[in-house]
Amino acid sequence: MGVSLSKGQSVSLVKGGGGTLTRVRMGLGWDAMKKKGLFGGLKTQSIDLDASCLLFDGANQLVDQVWFRQLRSKDGAVQHTGDNVTGAGEGDDESIIVDLVALSLNVRTLVFVVNSFTGQSFAQIENAYCRLVDETNGAELARFDLSGSGPHTAQVMAKVTRDQAGWTMTAIGTQASGRTFRDLLPAVAGHL
Repeated sequence: MGVSLSKGQSVSLVKGGGGTLTRVRMGLGWDAMKKKGLFGGLKTQSIDLDASCLLFDGANQLVDQVWFRQLRSKDGAVQHTGDNVTGAGEGDDESIIVDLVALSLNVRTLVFVVNSFTGQSFAQIENAYCRLVDETNGAELARFDLSGSGPHTAQVMAKVTRDQAGWTMTAIGTQASGRTFRDLLPAVAGHL
């Protein structure tokens, strides 16, 4: 059973029983709000949200990124499963899988961000969430609902940080603006 996080809350990612996580998946899901059509019916719009994972070293320098234009990290430990350009379908619309064991030792923090590549605001998106899943057994470890609808086009979702005790996920939920992860780097810097 997962833990529902609010902005600023953290959860240790040490497995029950004291084991450590080896593979996690960050899932992003969303639906586009239906708009009234020309003749009064409801019309579904296409909204292209993009999930990205930014990899930072101990000095908080960006060392790699995984997004729709680079689906795998340089060390191969982080992989984006593909770009969903509409939000259609059930469950996670985009996923990023992280092999924590294979992750380069200089990587200390992973930051997950989402942005509206097509520029629509989050006011046009509903049922948006990110979640962290233990890939070895499918158990949801943590969920963060992206419920802050508004004029922003991006959100810094969460970070996963490595320390001596293991990995910790912190829900961030900071609103930002931008079409790609590069536009979000100033907003991300305040959370490292």
